[in-house]
Amino acid sequence: MKIVPLFSVAALAAVSLLGCSNQSDNGDTSSSQETTVLRFSHFYPATADVNKEIFEPWAKKVEEDSNGRLKVEVYPSATLSKADTAYESTVKGTIDIGSQVQGYTSGRFPLTQIAELPGLSNSSTQTGCMLQTLYENGTISSEYEDSHLLFMFATGPGTLHTTDKLIRTPEDMKGMRIRRPSAVAGDIIESMGASPVGLPANDIYTSLQRGVVDGLSFPWEAITTFKLDELTKYHTNIPFYSSALMMTMNKDKYESLPDDLKKVIDDNSGMALTKKVGEMWDRTDLIGLQAARDRGDEIIDIPDPLNDPDWKGPLLKGTQKYLDDVSALGLDAEGVYKKAKEASVACKV
Repeated sequence: MKIVPLFSVAALAAVSLLGCSNQSDNGDTSSSQETTVLRFSHFYPATADVNKEIFEPWAKKVEEDSNGRLKVEVYPSATLSKADTAYESTVKGTIDIGSQVQGYTSGRFPLTQIAELPGLSNSSTQTGCMLQTLYENGTISSEYEDSHLLFMFATGPGTLHTTDKLIRTPEDMKGMRIRRPSAVAGDIIESMGASPVGLPANDIYTSLQRGVVDGLSFPWEAITTFKLDELTKYHTNIPFYSSALMMTMNKDKYESLPDDLKKVIDDNSGMALTKKVGEMWDRTDLIGLQAARDRGDEIIDIPDPLNDPDWKGPLLKGTQKYLDDVSALGLDAEGVYKKAKEASVACKV
């Protein structure tokens, strides 16, 4: 029987392991096939239509289009970042993707919020299209240079909802405490003689319950999503303002991806997503309005407030105050407002 020296056995084993290692480097388990996990944070509840119909399907499609090389983990209900810090958390890399209402960080996106002013839009689809258009043509893109913007979108018009009385005219708002979602809405609320109160969406329910605020301006869909229909029984169906939102990605994370995965992200960004959100929210706004009618809530309709003798003056006053405040920052507020009006016409559906 031939004896194989011990050192020869060790050498053969080393060669065998080296061969396996090389095969792994060139096979299906190579580094190019590793999965990149993207953590996506937003403040909407998991049960919200925007999460179920937009965010989760978006995450699934990105994973499918990348053949599993990208995996998006969705964190709803502000569990990974606060509602008003999602953008900055994305910029810093605390999260990879974030969605936030621009108005939650007062003064951070002053030009973008010009598109929220009353009279520019009557639907989520129209406002979202305006925002994405203004971003793509460079009018407001400078406000997002520290992140990789995926797409803009917007809620439907924010209408007035109260717990104890119906608001028929601006006079009825005097002395009331109304939750404001942004500086734009705050200026308009103040022009009516009411006190604007800043609150994230997740805190509104308890604030209404405790009497911290008497009412709020919110889209119909969101009234249902955040269960505020349990507390608000009076509604002034007026396009009071719109809320801009964005979905953005950490710039370094995006740049670190190979070109084919960047293309996956790019193909799942832009105006097509903007319009998809708009169509969803316009549909669910109508459902929310009808639900209030079915409950027997008291509702008054003011569809064209800029041509209403009671509402026109205060709304224009609030609009001009916001434009003047932005101009005072050295920004071309009037120029952006003009371009927003042009986009409004082009985006009208």
